[in-house]
Amino acid sequence: MALRRLLLLAAYGAFALFFAPAYGDSDDPRIWGANDQALIGSRLPLLPELPPPPAAEGSQTPAPEAVPPATRQPPAAQNPDSSHDAPTDFAPLSPPGDIDIGLAGHRILAFYGKPGARSMGILGEYPKEELARLLFGYARMYSDAENGTGIIPAFYIIYGACWPGGEIGYLRDSVVREWVDYAASQGIIVFLDHQIGKFGVDQAMARLLPWLASPNVHLALDPEWRTTEPMRTIGSISAEELNQAQSMMAGWLSGHELTDERLLVVHQFTSKMISGRDRVRSDYAGVRLIHTADGFGNPDLKRNSYAWNAKAFNMPHKGFKLFFKTWVRGAGYDEPLLTPTEVLALNPVPDLIIYQ
Repeated sequence: MALRRLLLLAAYGAFALFFAPAYGDSDDPRIWGANDQALIGSRLPLLPELPPPPAAEGSQTPAPEAVPPATRQPPAAQNPDSSHDAPTDFAPLSPPGDIDIGLAGHRILAFYGKPGARSMGILGEYPKEELARLLFGYARMYSDAENGTGIIPAFYIIYGACWPGGEIGYLRDSVVREWVDYAASQGIIVFLDHQIGKFGVDQAMARLLPWLASPNVHLALDPEWRTTEPMRTIGSISAEELNQAQSMMAGWLSGHELTDERLLVVHQFTSKMISGRDRVRSDYAGVRLIHTADGFGNPDLKRNSYAWNAKAFNMPHKGFKLFFKTWVRGAGYDEPLLTPTEVLALNPVPDLIIYQ
């Protein structure tokens, strides 16, 4: 019961992250300005430090006390021997459509969030060009931790966000297209995540499927937000609905004569989020299901949550989500943040690693 209460509190705290404007809309009153190295976790001192997010034009929210500029210099500026400054020497595996996802030693490293919404994850805090630089830096760290294992960088975009009453707010198609095209040019794959809300899983998939026409796009469903009472009730989907989603995806790919395998991610951190999960199939042609452990907390809690997910052997490909420290009011985060070496020590080693 104590574990379930902690997970429930984690979900409720994370809920504050999702009530932010769509890209290009009015400013969110919780937008924050400057930040320091704590955002990426003090346990990763060799990672490139994050610059302060650009100020939101017209925002009335005062920024936290500024960090002296010298402390924001990348490590190599302070230590010429550091090799983890700008990740310009990291070569993404490309083109994405030719990559055997999750096989042959390839692992996926993703940054999560909603473009333009700073309170919804790192993806909304920086321009996509800066995000790509930081993402390549993290990919380099994981590659080094596995002696050169190929790392596939990814943008994990909240495409359909759950709002009160279970309504869904969609990211503008023009914004999605901009990010998908930019990612493709950089050898980055893209996940489009739908939170389902009050709608059917089939309706969520119907909105997602056309994006598979872009060879670097993959899909995701988050059962936590399949609810009409977000924050009050953690949502759920059934094994049959998840199988239906995979069937729809396989049918769409086949119908459009697309032979490259695509990923479908599903999140879980409580037993109810996927009811009857032992009935979930993972043998649909052209679809690789990634079963991802979500939720923030201390290392023991996160390891236990992942170990529980790992028991679902019918979904052999696993994912693991981490939460950067943040100054957003009410938002939870991992304390301390697991290092790449610690993440790679999980059993089984996750195919997908997501940072929010």
